[in-house]
Amino acid sequence: MDNPKSLFNNNTKVCENCKRPLPHDYKENLCPRCLDLALFREVKEFIRTHDVNEYEVAEHFKIPLRQVKSWIKDGRIEYKQSESASTIAGLHCQRCGAPVTFGTLCPKCLRLLNGNKGYSTGYDAGKTKSKMYHLEGEE
Repeated sequence: MDNPKSLFNNNTKVCENCKRPLPHDYKENLCPRCLDLALFREVKEFIRTHDVNEYEVAEHFKIPLRQVKSWIKDGRIEYKQSESASTIAGLHCQRCGAPVTFGTLCPKCLRLLNGNKGYSTGYDAGKTKSKMYHLEGEE
């Protein structure tokens, strides 16, 4: 059986971050996964320091709006809205159909499914400005 160290020689291109092997003709120094994580960290910092919505994030980073909405749906970032703001198009609770600001369940259904353990979405309806923010600990 081959020694794992013998599979990599000095000419093998690897990701600078995770050390995964990369094709020799690959133009980046980071693998696609590490590139995505680096982009998300930049987006997270941008959201933290700017009062923005999902459209502004997509435009600033020149990424598809569906990517930003995917992060919202995955619960990695949340779009906070004032009571007068409309909801993000297409994001509704999978259980009851109510509009949601992130994830796939509204706070009511989330509490019901988690046995009323008191999980919070972090949404504060008393805020007047609409902005996005990242959820702590997410990469």
